Amino acid sequence: MKKILILEDEEGIREELIILLSNSGYEAQGITDFSDPVGDILRISPDMILLDINLPGVNGKEILREVRKKSQIPIIMVTSSDAERDEVITIGYGADDYITKPYNPTLLLLRMGNIFKRMGTAEETADLAGVTVNFRKSIIVGADGTETVLSKNEMLILSYLYNHRGKIVTRDELMTDLWNNSEYLNDNALTVNISRLRGKLSDAGMEGVIETRKGQGYILEI
Repeated sequence: MKKILILEDEEGIREELIILLSNSGYEAQGITDFSDPVGDILRISPDMILLDINLPGVNGKEILREVRKKSQIPIIMVTSSDAERDEVITIGYGADDYITKPYNPTLLLLRMGNIFKRMGTAEETADLAGVTVNFRKSIIVGADGTETVLSKNEMLILSYLYNHRGKIVTRDELMTDLWNNSEYLNDNALTVNISRLRGKLSDAGMEGVIETRKGQGYILEI
């Protein structure tokens, strides 16, 4: 059962979320003391976080930024603001998705399910040519035991290629699946992320596993 951590200061909304998620097969827990939210997140180690932007005494975006320095736990921002600027900034800090209040419960559950699917959490680890990929921790472990941390984007790319291994994946497919909207990513940014991922895989002993098919896209050859 996946554990969902809720950081929401409005008691009514927090309790509604706990009931909704519990009835949907998740283990839901809410935080009411926001004196050390990042420490609580790392201690509880949930599978996903629902994080309100406006919390007493602390900005949810700052929590998001601090968590991203230490963990790639999937995070959905929940806020009463629907300003596009907030959405762009939030996703730029590393949020996996964004939903406004009052939220649609069905939509929230669908977005959560999509994120878990994208992150490859249905399969926590995989062995790729002697290199272990831990999708939940967002790390790869080489044959010599050396651990390499992947960024959120790098892990999302690797997860998508792994879930479609042996098939050509187009650049448009990657941008649409990973960011859910291609306007959040341009061609150059995708190229940079794939280049960094290739470098980390090569250092771990998996050189050349992501092959470029000119004019078509990429294929994971394992």
